[in-house]
Amino acid sequence: MTRRKLLETALAGAAVSAFRPELRAQVAASGGWTIKPLPFDPKKLKGLSEKLIVSHHDNNYAGAARRVGQIQQMLISLPNNAPGFQLKGLKMEELIATNSAILHEEYFGNLGGDGKTSGSIQQALSLQFGGLDKWEQEFRATSTALGGGSGWAILSFNFRDGKLHNYIAFDHTDNVAFGRPILVNDMFEHDYHMDFGSNAAMYVDAFMQNVNWDECNRRLEEANKMYALLRR
Repeated sequence: MTRRKLLETALAGAAVSAFRPELRAQVAASGGWTIKPLPFDPKKLKGLSEKLIVSHHDNNYAGAARRVGQIQQMLISLPNNAPGFQLKGLKMEELIATNSAILHEEYFGNLGGDGKTSGSIQQALSLQFGGLDKWEQEFRATSTALGGGSGWAILSFNFRDGKLHNYIAFDHTDNVAFGRPILVNDMFEHDYHMDFGSNAAMYVDAFMQNVNWDECNRRLEEANKMYALLRR
């Protein structure tokens, strides 16, 4: 099997297995995009209210998923002689809505755990950041730096260098181009204002207590396999 075929097979498998089984239950959204249910009981998160989580899922995430379908329908209906600025505007909105929906799925997918780091992700973070505490300090600081504004803090596996990095994705559009999100934290104000007001740092504390590190380990294993294929 060629390297290209191996990579295509790995990517296809990754797409199918991108979420745990309970996340794969799908509810149709307008335009063909699917809205995934929460993979955990929102009543059981520590320090994050059910009201906050359900509102975030049903309004912000589901709203982005619906916009993808609506925008794509508008693109299909666009006449061939449509002005460039109209096409450009719709394509930008498509990118924003698509990235928002995907990052929200990753965000909810890495919640619902006990917040206790373990496994290969713990080892990788300790090795690459000079200690688990140093990584966590940087990730928390990256997250908190976005408080009062908008954006995502993302621990991502960079396929260019094969390493883990803490990145910022602003307005759903700015992020490493060739990477796999391992841990995603939504720092838009809608994600915490209902519970914490403007106290972003308190929200980050609550987020870290609910990280599902088993899911992060699964994502890292997936990324390592894909990177190995790319290196052949």
